[in-house]
Amino acid sequence: MNQNPSRREAPAPAPSASTPGDARKLAGNMMDVMSALLGVIERETELVRAGKLREAMALEPQKTDLSRRYVNAVGLLKASQKYLSQTAPELLNTLHRHHETFRAMLQINLTVLATAHAVSESIVRGVNTEMQQRNIPNTYTAAGRRAAPGPRHMTPIAVSRSL
Repeated sequence: MNQNPSRREAPAPAPSASTPGDARKLAGNMMDVMSALLGVIERETELVRAGKLREAMALEPQKTDLSRRYVNAVGLLKASQKYLSQTAPELLNTLHRHHETFRAMLQINLTVLATAHAVSESIVRGVNTEMQQRNIPNTYTAAGRRAAPGPRHMTPIAVSRSL
């Protein structure tokens, strides 16, 4: 019985390239998938930079599907790498150059997402600190220093992750 019914089975990979036509088809598929995924990633980056997180999150299903297709395409290319390097090295070089651009844009996206995460975490921590300051009684020790609050004075905050 299927433990996770919402998860789709991955399609069986197509055979690796054995003719120049197959090689061009594999390379074209890889370029198409990278271009489509890059478009979604660039849009997500723009939306996160603009603070439109709800709209950026709406891109997740499309990004997931394209990522799955990308992984499948990479697997097929790896299986055909020997053939491609022998028969179509210029095609392989073009794919490598396109992939370097793809990686650079992906790095920008990851940096923007990490920055947004750090900013949101900083805001939540700031709110928590402010709330805790209101709950802590102002008492002092015999040495005249402020007393450290006990755990019963620390009240956790609840954060809803839904936007």
